[in-house]
Amino acid sequence: MRPSTLRTLKRAAELTRQNRLTEAVLIAEPVILAADSYEGDEILRWLADHVTDFTGENDEETR
Repeated sequence: MRPSTLRTLKRAAELTRQNRLTEAVLIAEPVILAADSYEGDEILRWLADHVTDFTGENDEETR
């Protein structure tokens, strides 16, 4: 995944934790839509692996 894509996803996670979902979507959506199929797969894996980055919970809290 391109470094700029990763930075955008991390920033979207930060905004989501701050209850700024609209802003998070506004910055992440264009990056996700512009991704080719390979990077899109990487984005999906990253999102699945980093769900708690968006919720602000850690793995121990969700168990």
